[in-house]
Amino acid sequence: MSGTTDGETGGEPIRRSVEVEYWVVDESGHLTEPGELVGASAGVEREFVEPLLEVKTTPCETTAELRRELLGRLGSVLRRADELGLGLVPLATPLHADEISELRGQRTRIQNEVVGEAFRYVRHCAGTHIHVEQQPGHAVDQLNTFVALDPALALVNSAPYFEGEHLAAGARSELYRRMAYGDMPHQGRLWPYVDDAGEWTRRLERRYEEFATAALEADVDRAVFESQFDAESAVWTPVQLRGAFGTVEWRSPDAALPEQVLRLADRLATVTRTIRDGDCRIDGHRGSIDDEEVVLPEFGAVIKRVDAAVSEGLGSDAVRSYLDRMGFDVSAYDPIAHELEGRAPVSPAAARQLRLEYADRLDHAVREAGWTTLDR
Repeated sequence: MSGTTDGETGGEPIRRSVEVEYWVVDESGHLTEPGELVGASAGVEREFVEPLLEVKTTPCETTAELRRELLGRLGSVLRRADELGLGLVPLATPLHADEISELRGQRTRIQNEVVGEAFRYVRHCAGTHIHVEQQPGHAVDQLNTFVALDPALALVNSAPYFEGEHLAAGARSELYRRMAYGDMPHQGRLWPYVDDAGEWTRRLERRYEEFATAALEADVDRAVFESQFDAESAVWTPVQLRGAFGTVEWRSPDAALPEQVLRLADRLATVTRTIRDGDCRIDGHRGSIDDEEVVLPEFGAVIKRVDAAVSEGLGSDAVRSYLDRMGFDVSAYDPIAHELEGRAPVSPAAARQLRLEYADRLDHAVREAGWTTLDR
């Protein structure tokens, strides 16, 4: 993977980790529970819906280390999946699926009570979270920069369909931000820049109280609510300052092929190094990042690019030129969503076949990287 040398450029290393969700399918492409896949490797966990599996890494100091760990863990899961006749699908939605069942739990029950019927949209979403270690004295600049980089979600849009119909180039982002939390815009959508850490804390506290109030109005017991949520875990905005982990977390990317996820994580770590060692400021509407300086556009300009990234993805010239100015090698990305365009409506049978095709794609990508050997 070219351009991934940030871990060897001197200075203190910048640790980063990833969490990637995958749909689990059987040999016919039907969604199914992961079962024994959960024990196939460290860092493998259930998600809150039955057919979703999450693969996590530990914080790694270099991209090479992160690559070894992510692919190694995926390799272990895929070996076990092959034995069980299962596959992992790197798509942001199942493309077409009936109601997806949740795992039982108080936290999920409360969200259903508060968000209501719209919470069903979240059940169809599989994404990637990237954590980058906070740099002392620069965490607010990191947070603001990751906000400005949110249009980079377009680089890994991986599903344009929901329930068989075309929704957006980034269907998951459309479902999550605009449909699931449409009546709670402070929750699912991108928050503006902050001036200092205190402003971030105050926002968290306000959102927590709003959510707690909504829970009480939905007849959720306050003690039960407080046992499941605190101020940091009760918000779902795409970019977060995570005190519990000491990271800045970017939650916008779709589930995607591992090399694309690793490339994104590498870029965020490289930008963080520039913030730490160079200059960061907000100025104008264009934005630009080079090896010496990070210039963030005003927040309104970011939102315009985010909207285009969700609706059009890399089909938007404005998004492509913006990401180029912000230092991304746009040509190095090949979003799956654009491969899938033009197929709507997608029948359940076609969705099952596509899930199998992309499970094979993931399997091949990991095997090609040398991290698993599967007999066919």
